Amino acid sequence: METSGYLAVGAVAAVVTFLLTPIVAWFARRFGLVVEPDERRVHTDPTPMIGGLAMFIGFLAAMGVAVSLDRFDPLFTGNSEPLGVVIACGIVFFVGFIDDIFELSAPAKVTGIVVAGLVLVAFGVTMFYFRVPFLDVFVLSDDWIPLITVLWLLGMTQAVNLIDGLDGLAAGIVAIAAGSFFLYSQRLTEMQLITTANLGPLIAVIAAGVCIGFLPHNFNPARIFMGDGGALFLGSLLAVSTSVVGGRADPSTQQQSTGQTFFFFAPLFIPLFILGVPILDTAFAILRRATRRQGLATADKGHLHHRLMNLGHGQRRSVLILWLWTALLSGFVLYPVYTNSGGAVAPLAVIALGLLLYTVLHPQVRRTRDT
Repeated sequence: METSGYLAVGAVAAVVTFLLTPIVAWFARRFGLVVEPDERRVHTDPTPMIGGLAMFIGFLAAMGVAVSLDRFDPLFTGNSEPLGVVIACGIVFFVGFIDDIFELSAPAKVTGIVVAGLVLVAFGVTMFYFRVPFLDVFVLSDDWIPLITVLWLLGMTQAVNLIDGLDGLAAGIVAIAAGSFFLYSQRLTEMQLITTANLGPLIAVIAAGVCIGFLPHNFNPARIFMGDGGALFLGSLLAVSTSVVGGRADPSTQQQSTGQTFFFFAPLFIPLFILGVPILDTAFAILRRATRRQGLATADKGHLHHRLMNLGHGQRRSVLILWLWTALLSGFVLYPVYTNSGGAVAPLAVIALGLLLYTVLHPQVRRTRDT
C-alpha cells in the first residue's frame, strides 16, 4: 500500500488535533477542568488537563478518512478489527478522561483497561506469535491470547502514562516512536513479512499524527495537558499497532530474510527497543516503589525526567534529551532494517556516547553539582 495514503491520513489526524486543541482548552477553562500547581508538579499556573479529547477526535477523524479512501479497502472490507480498535481505544480514553475529572481508583482504571483488552480479543486484534529472544517462537493458543493481549495493553498504557510528566515529553516520545514504528512496519510489508491488510501501520501513523498536532500547544510552556485520557489513549494506540505488526510477522520467513541477526530479536523486541525511554522509566518506577513498599500507583518525583531536572537540566532541555534518546533508539532499529546491515551501528554508538556525556556533563549540570 502506498506510503502517501498513510501520510495523508496521518496529516488529517495532526490537523484536526491541532485545530481542536484550543477549543478543548477553552472548554476546560470554562468548566474548571484544570490542574492546579502542587509540590509534585512542575507547572506554575492552572492548566487545562483534557487535551486527550482533541487527540481522540483527531483519531476518529483520521479513521473516518481512511475508511473513505479506496486504497485502504484491504484493511476495512470484511474486517472487524478496525471497529474493535475504535471501541477498545475509546474505552481506554474514557477511563482516563473520567480519571482526569473524578480521580478513579487504580483498580477501577485497571479494570477498564482489561475490558478494553478483552474487546480487542473479541474483535480479533491480537498477536499470533510471541518470540522470546534466544529461545523460541511460540504460536499463541486461544488460552494465552487474552492474557497476552491484556498484559501488552496494560504495559503500553502505563509506560506512556508514567512518562507524561513534563511539557511535551510524552507527545514527543510517542510521535518519534510511532513514526519510527510506522517506517519499520512499512519495511516489513515491502519484505513481505506482514501482509498489506495489516492494520498496524495505519494506527501507528495516526498515533504520530495526533501527537504532532498536539505538540505545538503542549510544548513548554504548555497551554494544555493531555491528561490521563490522552496518555492512556496513546498507549492503547501503540499497543495495538505493535501487537498486530510484531505479533503477526511470519517467523519462518524472518529466519530466511536478510539481516538475520537483527530479525532474531524481532518482532516484539522492536517496539520495546523503540519505546526504551518510557519502558525503562516504568521498570525503574516499579522497582523503586517495590523497594519502598509503596503501591504501584503511588506518585513520586523519581522518574527519568525528574532526575534530569535534578541534575540541572531545565524542562525544555530534559524533554529534548529524552526525545533524542528515543530517536537514537529508533535509529538502532531502522538502520539495519533499511541497510540490511545488522552490525554497522558504530556511528549511532558514538552519538549515544556523546548524548550520554551531554546529559551528565553539561556545564549547567556541573554548576549545579558544585553549589
